[in-house]
Amino acid sequence: MSEQHEIEIRVRYQETDAMGRVHHANYINYFEIGRIELLRATGRNYRRLEDEGLFLVVSEMSCRYLGAARYDDMLRVRTTTTQMGRATVQHAYQVFRGEELIVEGASTVACVDEQGKVRRLPDWLRAGSGGGTAPVG
Repeated sequence: MSEQHEIEIRVRYQETDAMGRVHHANYINYFEIGRIELLRATGRNYRRLEDEGLFLVVSEMSCRYLGAARYDDMLRVRTTTTQMGRATVQHAYQVFRGEELIVEGASTVACVDEQGKVRRLPDWLRAGSGGGTAPVG
């Protein structure tokens, strides 16, 4: 996995609440987009994982709101792999509007099989995990 990736997301009208701000739950969706695009940026893809009967499920998620975004704002989602274990990957997220940090978060995803049993991350996913993401535990 690459250490870090950024993607731009324009806020759509249906992502806003009655106050015209991005509904808080949508930032979790932005985090997922960031994770998938980080994987894709390294030449890997989630479909291959599923083809092998494996899935990355969220086991932990945190989100801290520092500001608000509105309809049509252009946001930049930065996703960083912070740690890779035998069966888990940890990510950190930062969402910017311009240069202003408006949301930060973190997640842990665990590799499981179709029955939900924890499995080791495949070697092709662990390969090239890069600086700051050395395999642990």
